[in-house]
Amino acid sequence: MTHTIYLGLGSNMGDRLSNLVAARTALEPTILALDASRIYETTPWGYLDQPDFLNQVVKGETGLSPSDLLLFTKDLERKLGRIATFRNGPRLIDIDILFIDDLLLSKDGLELPHPRIDERAFVLVPLAEIAPCLVHPTLNRTIEQLMANIDTSGVRPFLPSAGLAPA
Repeated sequence: MTHTIYLGLGSNMGDRLSNLVAARTALEPTILALDASRIYETTPWGYLDQPDFLNQVVKGETGLSPSDLLLFTKDLERKLGRIATFRNGPRLIDIDILFIDDLLLSKDGLELPHPRIDERAFVLVPLAEIAPCLVHPTLNRTIEQLMANIDTSGVRPFLPSAGLAPA
């Protein structure tokens, strides 16, 4: 069975852009990327005394079960160099499972949909870019409707410096 999934990617340590690109690349072939938002630079959430993040949302398909997808993403974070710090702390790479189909789940360290999506502009802004009409299965509101109720001022499109801009 193939599942439609949405993943949130984030990085605020080291070469943040390269970290996101490496994560996106490493998803294949286990996860077939169908769409991806632009990359956004965002202020920290939760623990504020840390560098800004780069965030992106990826829509994909996978044949993995929810528990196997969690194992895959956590293993991928480790392979890409993530070292555990503290809740909402700085990280080299973060891969969050936001949605798997319209599944509701709270088991084995996985909660679906991902908790507090409706409070997190760094998730809602990129998610609304690629899936504005996606309905949150417990809040029964679209991503676009959820985004209308939060402050998005800390989320801005990422513009690499002139020396790094594509030709």
